[in-house]
Amino acid sequence: MALRYALLGLLTERPASGYDLAKAFEGDLGRYAWQAGHNRIYPELARLVDEGLIERAEEGARGRRVHTITAAGFAELRAWLLQPLVSGAVRNEGVLRLFLLSALDPDDARKLLHEIVTHAEQELARLKDTVSGETPVSPEGRLDFGWLAAGYGLRQYEASRDWAVWALGEFDKAERRQAGRHPAA
Repeated sequence: MALRYALLGLLTERPASGYDLAKAFEGDLGRYAWQAGHNRIYPELARLVDEGLIERAEEGARGRRVHTITAAGFAELRAWLLQPLVSGAVRNEGVLRLFLLSALDPDDARKLLHEIVTHAEQELARLKDTVSGETPVSPEGRLDFGWLAAGYGLRQYEASRDWAVWALGEFDKAERRQAGRHPAA
């Protein structure tokens, strides 16, 4: 269901073809927020046209269709964005793995935690470049697409890194406590 809103949102930035929209999902949008391929994008565009939420602005060579959002489409996007986020069933494989981390041997758990720190630091370096400098504002007074999401991602990776460092410390505390109970003979 969220794919329709991603497409509507992208079309508020500028008119685009299905190919253009698919390219957006191959970048940071697909990497960090929502993945979708051609096989899901094109049928959803057809539904949005049928529902009057977007329209074909032009048709080019080889059947290339450029779409634009309608007033009804913008109203639906706005309503979706402004409604409170209601979480349904949670299925987050990454969090599930963290929940079960204590099932691992402590050395394996530490290895995984160090990998989380390394990955988070790599992503932080990449995102710091994205959000450094002046806040990008369009002539219409809008923030550039993805700018706020990049700031959110930056803070999420900082939190992931900090959590993993904290968890490593917790393993160290547990090890020291265990060593204190069983003095070496």
